[in-house]
Formats: sequence, structure tokens, C-alpha cells
Amino acid sequence: MDNLITLVNKLQRACTALGDHGEESALPTLWDSLPAIAVVGGQSSGKSSVLESVVGKDFLPRGSGIVTRRPLVLQLHRIDGDREYAEFMHLPRKRFTDFAAVRKEIADETDRETGRSKQISTVPIHLSIFSPHVVNLTLIDLPGLTKVAVDGQPESIVHDIENMVRSYIEKPNCIILAVSPANQDLATSDAIKISREVDPKGERTFGVLTKIDLMDKGTDAVDILEGRSYRLQTPWVGVVNRSQQDINKNVDMIAARRREREYFASTPEYKHMASRMGSEYLGKMLSKHLEQVIKSRIPGIQSLITKTIAELETELNRLGKPIANDAGGKLYTIMEICRMFDGIYKEHLDGVRPGGEKVYHVFDNQFPVAIKRLQFDKQLSMENVRKLITEADGYQPHLIAPEQGYRRLIESCLISIRGPAEAAVDAVHAILKDLVRKAINETHELKQFPTLRVEVGNAAFESLDRMRDESKKNTLKLVDMECSYLTVDFFRKLPQDVEKGGNPSHSIFDRYNDSYLRRIGQTVLSYVNMVCSTLRNSIPKSIVYCQVREAKRSLLDHFFTELGAREMKQLSKLLDEDPAVMERRTNLAKRLELYRSAQSEIDAVAWSK
Repeated sequence: MDNLITLVNKLQRACTALGDHGEESALPTLWDSLPAIAVVGGQSSGKSSVLESVVGKDFLPRGSGIVTRRPLVLQLHRIDGDREYAEFMHLPRKRFTDFAAVRKEIADETDRETGRSKQISTVPIHLSIFSPHVVNLTLIDLPGLTKVAVDGQPESIVHDIENMVRSYIEKPNCIILAVSPANQDLATSDAIKISREVDPKGERTFGVLTKIDLMDKGTDAVDILEGRSYRLQTPWVGVVNRSQQDINKNVDMIAARRREREYFASTPEYKHMASRMGSEYLGKMLSKHLEQVIKSRIPGIQSLITKTIAELETELNRLGKPIANDAGGKLYTIMEICRMFDGIYKEHLDGVRPGGEKVYHVFDNQFPVAIKRLQFDKQLSMENVRKLITEADGYQPHLIAPEQGYRRLIESCLISIRGPAEAAVDAVHAILKDLVRKAINETHELKQFPTLRVEVGNAAFESLDRMRDESKKNTLKLVDMECSYLTVDFFRKLPQDVEKGGNPSHSIFDRYNDSYLRRIGQTVLSYVNMVCSTLRNSIPKSIVYCQVREAKRSLLDHFFTELGAREMKQLSKLLDEDPAVMERRTNLAKRLELYRSAQSEIDAVAWSK
């Protein structure tokens, strides 16, 4: 059973070392789930004397006003042999065998945290005492409750102390040791008043009655000790502390305990309850009760730890890895994040993620529809055909077929295809840019670094702009090629068609009759439609080759080349993580370390059984 108290001691020390004091924060707390005994009392209640009596050593600071200004987590360890020593968690390699030095260190450590003012702090001091004369027990000594502020203290000190005490004792895992002086009316006891607020049924409150030997003659504390004045679930315990005269004379604790036993055994009013009175009995009773509470809480603590570890790991994964300190590590981090972005971008294009299908929609719908909307009938109207044929003949009329006229008509139609071709390039370009934005938003690691996010986006857009320009050149070349060289086989049948329309011996003006010109327009339209059909297949191939394929292959190549030449400062600017995120990751990592350590400690105790 002693292992259980030792386990909680270790976990409490780990909590304090890693910043978990049970205060309200955005981080999960293990401290609040650990059973503990908090010592509560007014400034003149004899609280410090009770603690010293339980320990058997004179080690707490004394004085007027508020002496205890920070919580003191006092862990007692029973050991074999004759050695007695103390250790502070903030001085891990130093053992104190002189308990007067312990008292001084408590005062000095309080001042380090609060300054030499009368302020209080919620950050606990951890003190472990190892002795063959103690029981395994952990107590938390809290600042004494007060009703008025003294010189040098803010007016809020009364409420500040009360709020600190309440923050400890209101937690369901806290056992309250309420210390009240017997020579004052119990109804005015600060300890009873505040413990009643948080534990109205007295289920986790232990009452300790001090200064019984200082009560007025003819009065006694039997009604209180037997639970008739104020009932608690566990019997009250009376103690007789050293008087101020004893302290001044340096009466040791062994002699004080002996006198305490003699007092209860020899006083008629208390003789029948002497076996359950005194500081020695109090220590043993608290130790036994604490063991039972810890044992009942262990399964719940294990469950909490397992759940919290999973939650912490999830959030740490969401926040991403910490940034490397060296240039090589920073460059590697940037390259890895860029590769993740690039992989997500390719998944969009390849259909693993949505978005890439929009490119096909351009080829299958937008581009063909745009070609169909071209008004070739304007270029091939009767007036335009007559005009271009006549102009192409110049001073010498054509003999068999108006070849130059055909070329001009065809060229005037094909040039208009440049518009839909350019529009297809721009439409695919817009889709590729939109997919960059999507991939950036879906690359979780880029959210961690705003500057890198912007630079990767800009670099990707610049690459896509270069690819668009190259694609536009190649796509328009396809149109220009069709204009510059006509398919001869298509026109081999033209002489026969022309002969049907008239005789070369007819007047040149007769050759330009409506029927003849209409056939020319129909022939040109057939050729243009053939070319459009060809371009409907070749232009998408050119766009995919110059834009989509290149985007998959080398979207960030220029950025990578430039990145290799950057210095440490420039790389650091790219990894400009939000300081709040960095701080939270550090805190979460510490808290995760705490919970993993707690899990190991609990498992070790479980296996040892």
C-alpha cells in the first residue's frame, strides 16, 4: 500500500516540474485527479504546529502575519535506519540534514517567486522529508485564512488566499484537513466555514482541534471531539501542540509528543478517547485513509491518462513538428512540406481528389461549343466571297479555280479559331491555379507557416503563368500551321466542281454568278469544318502537354532551385511560425511527457503487485 502514496508523490512532483499546478488553463491537468490532503486553517489556528507535530521536526517558517505565502507540498517518506534528511524539488542534488536550514530555504524560495513583498503565489514548493519516524503521507500546507490585510499587502489578499484555498479543496479528490483552535467558538472557525461550503456533508473533511490545553478552566472540547457540536463523517482528532514557551526553549518534538500523550491519558474528560487523540494518531489515520482513497481512484486515473495521451498526440500531430535550428534542417523541412503540397496537387489532377475533371470539361464542352459559335457565315457571305475572290485575282482573272481566293477565305475563317484556342488555354490555366489554392489549403503543414504558404503559392502561380504562355504559343502555332499549309487532297476534286459551274470561255463576269460563289463558300466551309475537327483533337493535346503535364512534372522546380541558394535568415523567415503555436506545442509536449511518465509509474506499481 505504501507504493500507492509513493506513486502519487512522484506524479505530483512531475506535475509541478512540468507546470501542472491544477490551475485553470487550456491544457489538461493531471494534478486535479490525484488524491491529496490539503491543510486548511486560520492564521492563529496552530496549523503549522500540527504539521510539525505530524512530521516530528521543527521546520516551518514562523512569524506574524501571513507566513505561508505559497502552497507547500509536504511528502513524508518512511525509511529504515537512523538518517533523517529533507530534499527540495527545486534543489534536486542537495540534502538538508539541518531542519533550521529547511525553514530558511522555504522562506527564501517563497521570496524568489513572490519577491520580498507580502504577495502570495499559487506555484507550490515541493519538500520531501525522509525519516524512520514518519508515516508515508502527503500533505499540502496552504496559506492561512485571514480576515484583514496587514501593512504591505493589497486589500485583495483576503479574497486571494480564500480563492486559492477554495481552488484546492473544492476538487472532489481533495481530502480537507480543517484545523480549528479549541479556545475559539467553532462557529467562527475559518476552516470549518470554508470546508462546509465545498463539502456540506463532511464526507471528505477531517476535523483537527488544536489548543485544547489552552481552553478556559471549567470548559472542555468533548462535545466537539465526539461530533455533537459539528458532525463529520470521520471523528475529530484533538492535538496538543508545543506552546510558544516550549518553542523558545527548543523543546524537541519527541518530548512534545510524550507530553501530548500524557495530557490526553491523564485528563479525565479525554481519558476515554486518548487512543484516538494526538498528532501521532492523526498521521497514521491520514496515511491509512489516503491509501484507501488512492486505491479507489487508480482505475479512473488510468482511464484519464490513456484518454488524455491520445488527445495530446492528436493535437501535437495537428500542430506539426517543431522547427529545426540548423539551415540544413530548415531546408529539409521546407522541401518536405513542398513535396506534400506537390503530392496533393497531383492527386487533384489524377482524380484521387476532386478538381482535375474540370480540365476535361473544357476540352469536351467549352472548347467545342466556342468553335461552334464562330460565325463563319459572315466570312462566307455572298458579298465577302465575291469580294475576296475578285481581290485575289487582281488584274488577271483565275483560269480554272480561284486558288488565291480560296486561301484568303480559308485563312480568314481559320484565324477566328485563335480566340477559342486562347480561351481554352486560359480556362485550363484558371483551373490549375484554383487547384493550387485547394492543395495549399489541404496541405496541413503549410498552415503552420504563413510566409512559406504565400511563397509556395506565388511560386506555383509563376510556374503556371510560364506554362500558360508556352502553351498559348504552341496552341496558336497549330492554328497558324493550318493557315499556312492547306490539305491538297481535299481540293483535288475542285476542278470537276468548277466545270459544273461554268465554262472557262465564258466572260469573267459570268463566272462570279451566285451559284458559282455559293459552291465556293460551301467548299471553304467544308474544309474549315475539317480543320476544326482536327484542332478539336490536337489543341487539347497541346494544352495537356504544355500545362497539365508540366504542372505535374515541374510545378515548383524554379522555387527549389532558388531555395538552395538562400541563407539561414531567409530560410528562417519562411518558417515564421506563430509564437502562440510554438508555445502551445512546447506546453503540449511537456504535458504529454507528464502523462506518459504517469502511465509508466502506474503500470510499474500494477506489475509489482
